[in-house]
Amino acid sequence: MTQISIASWNINSVRLRIDTVSRFLQEYQPDVLCLQETKVVNDQFPDKMFRKLGYEHIVLNGQKAYHGVAIVSRLPLQPSETREFCKKGDSRHVAAVLPGGIDLHNFYVPAGGDEPDPEINEKFAHKLAFLTEMAEWFEAWPQKSAQRVLVGDLNVAPLEHDVWSHKQMLKIVSHTPVEIDHLNRVQQAAGWIDVARQFIPPEEKHYTWWSYRAADWLASNRGRRLDHIWVSPGLEGAPQSFQVARDVRGWPQPSDHAPVIVRLKL
Repeated sequence: MTQISIASWNINSVRLRIDTVSRFLQEYQPDVLCLQETKVVNDQFPDKMFRKLGYEHIVLNGQKAYHGVAIVSRLPLQPSETREFCKKGDSRHVAAVLPGGIDLHNFYVPAGGDEPDPEINEKFAHKLAFLTEMAEWFEAWPQKSAQRVLVGDLNVAPLEHDVWSHKQMLKIVSHTPVEIDHLNRVQQAAGWIDVARQFIPPEEKHYTWWSYRAADWLASNRGRRLDHIWVSPGLEGAPQSFQVARDVRGWPQPSDHAPVIVRLKL
C-alpha cells in the first residue's frame, strides 16, 4: 500500500504569498499541492522555490493578474487535458495523472459577484454556466471504476453547516439554492464523494474561508466551506484522513482561504 497526501489551497497570488507557501510546504509536507488564484502567467511562476523544496514536478495553467491554477508535486506527474470553460479564456482548470494512474483535477470556479440573479449579474450567470459545463463534461466521462480526485475552490458552500448562518446566507452568493442545485448536479454527474463530510459529520460546522473584512476572523468565525476535495467511486475507500490547516489562515499576510488536505491509501 502507498499513501499520498494532496493539499488544495486558494493562495490569492502565489508570488505575493511565496513565503507563506514555503512555510506551509515545510510544516505540512504534502506530496502534492494544488493552488488556485495563482494570478501569474506560466513563465513567471516562482518554480525555483518549489524545486528547492523538492517539488520538482509542476503543471501550470496561468493567467496574468487573474485566476490561474497549478499543481506542484514531489511525485512524478503526467500532464493531462486542461479544459477551458465557457469560452472565456480564463485559466480555471488544470489536470495531471499521479503515479498509479490517478487523474487529478484542480478547479477554480467563478465566485459569482454579489447579486445572485443571472439576469442582472453577468458574473453570477457565468458561475452557473461554468457549473453546468462541469456537470455536462463529467456526465460524458466513462464511469465509474476510474480513480479520480477533484480538488479546488468551488466557491459554493452546499450544506447547512458549511456556513456560519444558514438562514442569513440563503440569499448570499455561495450558499443560494440555485448554486447548491448546480453543485449537486456536478457531484452527481460522476458520483463524486465529498471527502470532508466523510470525516466531519454534516451536522458539524466546517469552514475553509474567512473574510478579510472581519476585524478578528477567528473570534467572529463567520466562515464558509468553499474549498473541496472529492474522490471518484473507484477511490471510495482510499481517504484515510481529512484536515483543514486552519492555523495557516492566521499566519502573516494570509490568504482568506485555509489549505485542505486529504491522505489517500492506494
